[in-house]
Amino acid sequence: MHIDIDTDTCVGAGQCALAAPGVFTQDDDGYSTILPGREDGGGDPMVREAARACPVGAITVSEAVG
Repeated sequence: MHIDIDTDTCVGAGQCALAAPGVFTQDDDGYSTILPGREDGGGDPMVREAARACPVGAITVSEAVG
């Protein structure tokens, strides 16, 4: 899978980090970011829930192509 965070849309609510703490965290400014090495979601079943939990829809999860 591929995870994308629209940094222009993110408001730093942190719902993604609460839903999938093994994949998402917040940077020094409080905005969501993906943990190093977890860009593909690492098989975490909560990634899609984290995307749904984002109050501004800043996270997109898609299937990897190829």
